[in-house]
Order: sequence, then C-alpha cells, then structure tokens
Amino acid sequence: MTASRLFDRAVIRLSPRPDSNEDVAEFLQGLVTADVKGVLPTWAALLSPQGKALFDFLVWPGGHGLLIDCEAEAAEALVKRLSMYRLRRAIDIARDNTLAVHWRPHTGDGAAPDPRHHGLGERWIAPVDPTDPSEFEGADAAWRAHRLAMGVAEGRAELGDGETLWLECNAVELHGVSFTKGCYVGQENTARMNWRQKVNRRLIVVPLARSDEKRRRAAYPELGLAVDHLRVEDIDPLIAPKWLELQV
Repeated sequence: MTASRLFDRAVIRLSPRPDSNEDVAEFLQGLVTADVKGVLPTWAALLSPQGKALFDFLVWPGGHGLLIDCEAEAAEALVKRLSMYRLRRAIDIARDNTLAVHWRPHTGDGAAPDPRHHGLGERWIAPVDPTDPSEFEGADAAWRAHRLAMGVAEGRAELGDGETLWLECNAVELHGVSFTKGCYVGQENTARMNWRQKVNRRLIVVPLARSDEKRRRAAYPELGLAVDHLRVEDIDPLIAPKWLELQV
C-alpha cells in the first residue's frame, strides 16, 4: 500500500469542556480568515493585526468541536496563540496525538478534496495506526513535490512568520479568505486590500535557477524549485500557475 501519512502535519482539537455550551465554531470564526461555519474542510490563516500570515492550516469538523490540520513544528505555537484569545471561554485547545493527517494525489476515493485546488488531491484525518510506515517512509516528500508543482505555497518557511500579507499568499485564489463572514484578526487591512483590487506582490514557485536570492523564502534543491516573494510586474506569466490571474 502506498504511504499516505503526513508526518510533518499535526492535529489540534478544539472542543467545549464538559457541561459547557461553548460554541467552538463561533470562537474560531472571530479569529481566522475563512468561514469555519460553512463547508469544511477549509483553508484558513491566523493573522497579525496588520493582516500578515502567522499560521496557515486546514479546519475540519471534529464531533462537537473542530480539528485543525497544521504544521507539526508550529502546532504548539498555534495552540499557545489560540489559547491567548480564548480568555475565560470553556474551550479546550490541545494537540491530539491520537490523530494523523493523510494525503493522496488523486481524488475520488472518498476523502475530502483539498479545498485550495482540486489538483492538490485529497486529504483525510484518521486515528494513528501503529502499522503506518515510519516518518522516513511517509508521504511528506511526495506531497511537497506535488504541491510545489501546482505552484501552491504553505507553512511558515514559505509564507513567512508575520512577514507576508495574506492576499499576497494567494489566499483569494486558493479559497483561504471570506469577505462576507464578518470580523477576524487582521480583517481590516485584508478587506481594504481586496476592495482596492491591488495585490502588489505574490508568493510564486519558480525554478531554482531563476530564483532571486533577495526575494527567496525557501529553496528545494532536490526539486529544482524555490518560493519567491515577487512584485507582480516581475513575475513571468510563463512560470505562474494556471490558477493565478495576474493583474499588473
């Protein structure tokens, strides 16, 4: 069987405490960029007040609460950040090590299509299976190659840690933002940028040989690719992904 587990991903569970009537979706709705009361899974981000990406993740239904599919190395920092906003609400926020994230490059086998783009394949969350291959035999390398071939950036290494405006991460084109759901952290700058219809820079996956070191966020020599943060006028339309319509 082809390995499907993504060891570089972790699952955070948000759930109401016993005997409480806390609405977890309402809590998260006021923090993140996407509509978590709509169809799930959805791609979303937690932004700085200035509208810059701090964490990106997928939000899934999770019984009486919600599940967050995020970078494993950023999971504890994300738990801490969400807990900071919780205040006195009776909501538990913690990494759930009993669950694992899985991916395969095609759709149609009953899992959820990646909400960013159908070409990214499908994902699912399942209980950890002791018979899973080790992390060295997981699907992480295959997922990274597939995702970058589609021109999609994710994670703090590529999006930056509070460095990149969310719309510069191609959030509109990849369905990671709602302009109708109401307020969230960083909403004011994000909405103003959309209203003006002017995104001056973009994160673009480029051939490593054509990458600008001054604009580079991440490099993958084994794939011959890099992620650059470029001015729109400097992006070669021939290397931009087909799903991205550039407005110069």
